[in-house]
Order: sequence, then C-alpha cells, then structure tokens
Amino acid sequence: MTVAFELDGQSFTALNGGPMFKFNEAISLQINCETQEEVDDYWEKPSSGGDKDAQQCGWLKDRYGVSWQVVPAVLIDMLNDPDTERAQRSMAAMVQIKKIDIGQLKRAYAG
Repeated sequence: MTVAFELDGQSFTALNGGPMFKFNEAISLQINCETQEEVDDYWEKPSSGGDKDAQQCGWLKDRYGVSWQVVPAVLIDMLNDPDTERAQRSMAAMVQIKKIDIGQLKRAYAG
C-alpha cells in the first residue's frame, strides 16, 4: 500500500489510497533550477509521454498524470521584486509560455 522513494536526495512516501483517488493538480512536485539548461533537461524528461495540453507556465504532467513545476530561481526573484511593474511584466510573460524561457522572462522583466 505504500512506497518510499528518493528524488535528488529528498525522501518521499506515497500511499495507494485506492482507485477513487486520481492524480490531479492539487498536488505537484517542484523542480528548482538555476540555468536554462537545467530547465530544458528537467522539462524534457517528465514531459515525455505526458499530456501536452497540460503544459503551461512551467507546469507539465508526466505520463502517469503527475503534475510537475519546473521553476528557475530567477523567476521567483522576479515575481517577488518589490518593483511591482517589473514583477507584473514577468508574470505576464510567464503565463504566455509553456516551458519557462529565462531569456524571455528577463527581457520582459527589464521592460
């Protein structure tokens, strides 16, 4: 009924609650990235075989229906900027893309 596993040094335990409980967006796993290369790599692996229609704003679903967020650290910094205009430009750029493009976000952030 349970399984223990580790992802990148982080321990997890999953419980089989039965067929009435399905994966949905209420839970997702977040992958923190530093570079565009990491974003690209971590995007490609879990999205392979997943629902392409479920990809938006750095979110994707893998082939099992599990939601993942592939998040570069710079995005969090931009969205938390006390300059609300820059933060809003970053948010507006993010909601228009599927896989996060750090260069595109930086251009929007700079105005």
